[in-house]
Amino acid sequence: MSGGGNNPLTKVVGRIFPKVPDFYSMLAEQSALAVTSADALVAYTETGDDAFAEQVRAIEHEGDTIKERNLRALDEAFSTPMDREDLYRAIQTIDHVMNYAKTTVREMQVLEVSADEPIREMSRILRDGVVALDAGYRVLATDPHAAEPAAASARKAERNIEKAYRRGLAQLFDVDVQLAQMEASDSPTGHLALARVLEILKKREVYRHISNAADRLARAGEVLRDVVVKLV
Repeated sequence: MSGGGNNPLTKVVGRIFPKVPDFYSMLAEQSALAVTSADALVAYTETGDDAFAEQVRAIEHEGDTIKERNLRALDEAFSTPMDREDLYRAIQTIDHVMNYAKTTVREMQVLEVSADEPIREMSRILRDGVVALDAGYRVLATDPHAAEPAAASARKAERNIEKAYRRGLAQLFDVDVQLAQMEASDSPTGHLALARVLEILKKREVYRHISNAADRLARAGEVLRDVVVKLV
């Protein structure tokens, strides 16, 4: 007697009703990788070790591979467990978070910016938001109700980063603080003033980039919320 996989009827049914890919697990795999990326970003901002920067870049490349695999599966799927457009948006927005982790590292290295406390704080909040997003995707298949608070936490992280961003800018452009640091230096005033101005502008670019990363995280949280609303 032929095995189930070789049964002609099974083959016909398989062609008519192909197996639906496990998109829940595929999204959870993506979000877990985003956590690993955010962890490496935090480690880089806290230590300045270029090994963590390389890790962020390597993870982003791995993320691209997984994203393309998931999009290909979506394109070829006969049916999906949730709205196709939502699935597409989920795959893309999770990937965008990893892209911004990589470009944040690249920007810091190109501009030769060492992390200060605002950069470290924003990176930690971003990581916490990505952890929340991952928690939502991990329970989406079994308990979609539980995924909604996780989506809210991911969106809240964006608001918290904006607060840290504004605090960082206020400190960065505090004239009294900058003058005090210049007066405490032995370097020529003109040279030091130019160096301080350039450092301020470079750091503002990094601050803004992490703020943009937070915006992508918020969009990812919104997509997760939309999926939950349609599932429950």
